[in-house]
Amino acid sequence: MINLIVGPKGSGKTKELVDLVVKAVEEEHGDVVCIEKDRNLTFDIPYQARLIYASDYNIGTFEFMKGFISGLRAGNYDITHIFIDNFHKLFSEERADEASSFLDWVSEFGEKEEVRFTISITADPDDLKPEIKKYL
Repeated sequence: MINLIVGPKGSGKTKELVDLVVKAVEEEHGDVVCIEKDRNLTFDIPYQARLIYASDYNIGTFEFMKGFISGLRAGNYDITHIFIDNFHKLFSEERADEASSFLDWVSEFGEKEEVRFTISITADPDDLKPEIKKYL
């Protein structure tokens, strides 16, 4: 239930994510949510998708993000797809083991709640740890 978009800075990850949000809004029968750090996608994301600015909520840890996502779902059972742009920029401190553990949690949560996730990550795909590569 996780789709990762991985590439170096400037490789078109955000454009691909925006295109996928547009497609999800057109084709899916549930609510679509897009989480981004700042207000960069305001005019790119269709108004039918719920655009959330993470900086408004001071998301800084993986635990906070787990609670945030759980709260979104608890408040709206019609959510079918959650997009997260610039994954690494959302967290104040990040360790690879925490990132892979978070992605494992997202995968389990998505399966249980029937929510798909698409996450963009700025990194060289060849440098990703196997625990993260399994989601490519």
